[in-house]
Amino acid sequence: MIDCAKTNLLKDLRSGFQIFLLALPLSLGIARASGYPPAMGILTAMIGGMVTSLFRVTPLAIKGPAAGLITVVAAAIADFGGIDSAWGTISAIVLLVGVAQILFGIFKLGSISEYFPETVVHGMLAAIGLIIILKHIPILLGVDPALYKNLSPVELFVSIPVFFENIQMQVAIIGFLSLGLLIIYPFITIKSIRRLPAPIWILTASIGLAIYWQMKTNALTYELVHIGNFWDSINIRPDFTAVKQGLFWKYFIMFLFVSTIESLLTVKALESIDPKKREVNPDGDLIGQGAGNMFSGLLGGLPMISEVVRSTSNASFGAQSKWANFFHGFFMLLVMLLFIPVIEWIPNASLAALLLFAGYNLASLKHFIHVYKIGKEQFVIFLVTIFFTLYEDLLVGVAAGMLIKAAIEMHYGLTFKNLFRAAYTLEKSATSLTIRMKEAAIFTHRNAIKNLLESNKEFPHLIIDLSAVKIIDHSFMVMLDSLKKNKYGDRLTIIGFENFRALSEHSLSTKVSTG
Repeated sequence: MIDCAKTNLLKDLRSGFQIFLLALPLSLGIARASGYPPAMGILTAMIGGMVTSLFRVTPLAIKGPAAGLITVVAAAIADFGGIDSAWGTISAIVLLVGVAQILFGIFKLGSISEYFPETVVHGMLAAIGLIIILKHIPILLGVDPALYKNLSPVELFVSIPVFFENIQMQVAIIGFLSLGLLIIYPFITIKSIRRLPAPIWILTASIGLAIYWQMKTNALTYELVHIGNFWDSINIRPDFTAVKQGLFWKYFIMFLFVSTIESLLTVKALESIDPKKREVNPDGDLIGQGAGNMFSGLLGGLPMISEVVRSTSNASFGAQSKWANFFHGFFMLLVMLLFIPVIEWIPNASLAALLLFAGYNLASLKHFIHVYKIGKEQFVIFLVTIFFTLYEDLLVGVAAGMLIKAAIEMHYGLTFKNLFRAAYTLEKSATSLTIRMKEAAIFTHRNAIKNLLESNKEFPHLIIDLSAVKIIDHSFMVMLDSLKKNKYGDRLTIIGFENFRALSEHSLSTKVSTG
């Protein structure tokens, strides 16, 4: 038993170190892209690892700053007048987000992500990815920040030719080299190279070029990472003087929404890839994440989430428990104690390449093709969400996506009354429970059905009958597929598809009654 515990701890230590190598440059880049001092990204990852692991968080989740929050944080800094005047206000918002997440966990609201349809969430993430790409093109090229400061996504797109006209060639070489390494890394089969994640090879090459070109002596101030006196920069930051402003609460809602929803989606995904098949506790995870956000806000860090790439990498590296997350944070602490001079040789162009690649992963063409294949109506919802997120902001984009989704489904028979309430009857026998749904089966009904199944899981056979509904939406189909594959298996039978037509050939497409 002791030997097994030691073995698991060593696996967590090794995975934590590998995640640290992956997270270090990303944490620096996310902070800088958000408008924060780069070291605050390290502080956030430090807290995300060492504080949240003291709670009942998801075993394989890695918590820290995330690309998905860059656009929201950067917008908040701009709206509150720049980092010097905004830092305290945003810290107060992050602290309150942490309090709200703890309350969500205490009151068992970890299932809140089920109330947002799949396609709207994917549209939101794709829009964030596009904004990240546009924001990092000029940094990759070494353009003077004065040329792109406070530009909207559309203005950034229009200005791309101007950015190329003002390219700094040495910086661009580092940026494109870093991007190229990210692209070819998945195809490299040499084991000695694969032992280290791509970001470490990028940092090694870019730091080498920075030293060779003597960039610290000759560079402009925006070309290299600047840490300064990290420990003196850590203070009690929250400033609540703006709490009476509507803008304060607008960003509170945006931070809370993205941080909570993206984290819950991540931990839900981890449940299906955990080798030990442990069932996640979203409420416990929210409490741990809330504690992390409280500490991060208190000390001036960024909002944090359970980050999907780092978390899935943690699983692939062989992590056994939440202590891999702890070790990833601990190694961040060691770096800030011992290696700040090395970090200050990192060119910002190499960090921009990492984030540009992260943006591409959120908004790549394959996501657009995938949604289109699910159904044309889903593609419309997806594009509407992206459009309004780019032209206005994230909250407007999500609201627009949900409104157009409701309008489409009402066209196929959904009533306003049934939009928020699942209609069903229950039939029980000695060996089975049958849930006969009526009217509709859509995303807002998922929690009700999941809770019914969970509270009646003692029955050997569970049946969901959909024959009496008018519409089954894509999000509900995704839930059914997940329950069948990942939780109940052959114990769950779904019947009643005979009188429906699918809106596309995709197996999880929206289905409408032909009766």
